[in-house]
Amino acid sequence: MIQLLKFNIFILCSTLFFLSCGSQKKIIFDSKVIRDTVYITHANPNYHIITEANLPEYVISQKNFPSVAFNERIKFLVIHYTVSDYPTSVKILAKKGQVSSHYLITDQPNDTIDILVSEDKRAWHAGISSWNGTENLNDTSIGIEIVNKGFTKIKDSLLFATFPEYQIKKVAALSKNIIDRYQIDPVNVVGHSDIAPLRKQDPGPMFPWKELYTNYGIGAWYDEYDKDVFLSQYIPDTYPYTSPLEFQKSLRKYGYKIDLTGEWDKNTFLIVRAFQWHFRPEKADGMVDAETWAILQALNKKYRSDTK
Repeated sequence: MIQLLKFNIFILCSTLFFLSCGSQKKIIFDSKVIRDTVYITHANPNYHIITEANLPEYVISQKNFPSVAFNERIKFLVIHYTVSDYPTSVKILAKKGQVSSHYLITDQPNDTIDILVSEDKRAWHAGISSWNGTENLNDTSIGIEIVNKGFTKIKDSLLFATFPEYQIKKVAALSKNIIDRYQIDPVNVVGHSDIAPLRKQDPGPMFPWKELYTNYGIGAWYDEYDKDVFLSQYIPDTYPYTSPLEFQKSLRKYGYKIDLTGEWDKNTFLIVRAFQWHFRPEKADGMVDAETWAILQALNKKYRSDTK
């Protein structure tokens, strides 16, 4: 047993040596011994994974690392659904090579979350996208896909599938971890339909944005008091409540990419519907009534008060 323990420790030390000397990534691990087995428990939080040049004729010195003049590449967290079962989702996201995401939430009530793309790499999940003036969010985001069948079209209506609670718990735990590490702004936690409302519907109105905000502190949500103050100024259930240009400007202020046409055109309808899927899912018909208008104003007051 002693010999086996020594052998395991030797293998561990050798592995760590090659990790530190033969690779571009350096990481120092804590370890512990239980009986005759050595377990690597976690990366030491006092160290960081560093990707650097490897030059045999020079030493790359870290004496001035890290510089204070830097920020994180990751600015956004984007939530999707897969519109397929788990095996098909894996085939599409990991095997075909056309689309991908960083993480995949499975449809099984277990403790597993699949990682498909390393966070320091650019996954292909957002496509043509825009949020608050930033284009092509693949460059600056982490994508989470959830195994979910999406929607069924019945005449002119879309019937969306629900998300079981175990999936939401996984999404919450993962999202909270990502948001905390990259200090992602609440308004930058978005759905695919927020950043590409003219062509995408995910994660749809059944995704519980309010629950994530209320129970886990994830993402943005309006204050009920502010909504009620704005709503008290209007006549409920009036269509359309405000001018299209005013509403378009307010949507753009919050983050949506929208042309200021001054008309209730098809694109405005789709963007209003995407907004309602996120913030008023019980009424997602693309029509601007008093409550939809009050919610948008409450959001801008809370999160965009310093934006013209």
